[in-house]
Amino acid sequence: MTTHNVADHMHTLGRQAKAASAQMAKASAALKSTALRKLAALLRANIDALQIDNAKDIEHAVAAGLDAPMVDRLKLTPKVLETCAQGCEQLAAMPDVIGEIMGMKQQPSGIRVGQMRVPLGVFGMIFESRPNVTIEAASLSIKSGNACILRGGSEAIESNKALAKLVQQALSESGLPIDAVQLVQTTDREAVGHLIAMPEFVDVIIPRGGKGLIERISRDAKVPVIKHLDGNCHTYVDDPCDIAMAVTVADNAKTQKYSPCNASESLLVARGVASEFLPKIGAIYADKGVEMRCCPEAKAILVRVKGANLKDATEQDWFEEYLGPIISIKVVDGLDAAIAHINHYSSHHTESILTRDHMHAQRFLREVDSSSVMVNASTRFADGFEYGLGAEIGISTDKFHARGPVGIEGLTSLKYVVLGQGEIRV
Repeated sequence: MTTHNVADHMHTLGRQAKAASAQMAKASAALKSTALRKLAALLRANIDALQIDNAKDIEHAVAAGLDAPMVDRLKLTPKVLETCAQGCEQLAAMPDVIGEIMGMKQQPSGIRVGQMRVPLGVFGMIFESRPNVTIEAASLSIKSGNACILRGGSEAIESNKALAKLVQQALSESGLPIDAVQLVQTTDREAVGHLIAMPEFVDVIIPRGGKGLIERISRDAKVPVIKHLDGNCHTYVDDPCDIAMAVTVADNAKTQKYSPCNASESLLVARGVASEFLPKIGAIYADKGVEMRCCPEAKAILVRVKGANLKDATEQDWFEEYLGPIISIKVVDGLDAAIAHINHYSSHHTESILTRDHMHAQRFLREVDSSSVMVNASTRFADGFEYGLGAEIGISTDKFHARGPVGIEGLTSLKYVVLGQGEIRV
């Protein structure tokens, strides 16, 4: 597309989304649930066809020299598609919160005042790599009564087009406007500039991708942004803890899958358990080829582990989101030092404490300043599907409007409603 054509394309998408959002806001819960169940069925019925389109993207990505974690994020395996389908069904089964009135209170004047949950309107979603985000965003948009404009990365364009076509088929067969979910059909970067600068059509922008993308959109957008920066997640092994459990959880948090933003990138270990814990987890990481970037104290313990790939940690390593088989490891004095380290170096995404001490757990929950904080669980659970939200639009590290996995409620707003019987203000 030429620059002029890109501008026209984005204006058309915006106008159509705005019109569709009015219809979605008043759509019945039954219609929205029907669309979501149809979408789940279409995903399952088209697994083979979707994988053919997905293979084109993977082939192009490999030829372009994308690194392994990025290629991994592109894959639409049967398991990934089944998870998407289950997410749609989970959303369909959930109560419809749109129109819900809460907190209604009688005032001295006689009026009753409360708040009603309503859709945001139109959101623009800009994302990289993962084509399954197309389904997550679309399904959440449908359930929350919004319209959305989706702009995926060029590396997943064929997969995203195929998925978006199924979404629009499900909408059409359910009697909902097909323009409620639209995919930007061009990979021209000019499209992003237009999408984030259309306040007449778009109510909020949700970027999901690398730090550079998020920073650019936060800087240039003319509409509000719900942003998710990097995921430097921490697992802290406390003194006292169940060593066997801690080893299992720390292994899962790092190695169950390397590329997601909720994989642990930093491992903090209390000095009192370091000599027992580190050789056990170090042996597992060594067997799985995980590079360990260590403080001097951790390295002195791990050097005895056969086959361990050890490097000296730099100051930057404590800030790093690796998205691969690398982890930073530090021995700390105890809980206070762990909390201080996390609050300083973390990206405020997800942190977990592995402990037997209830008071330590409670302090960790209260004092760690992140969007998800866990006790005795893998950081890999920081996910809308795992939290029972059906799906997520992203994981917000902001503190305003939405924080953590952004599900249905994160895509809604509250407006005040007032019920009276002819009262007048005097």
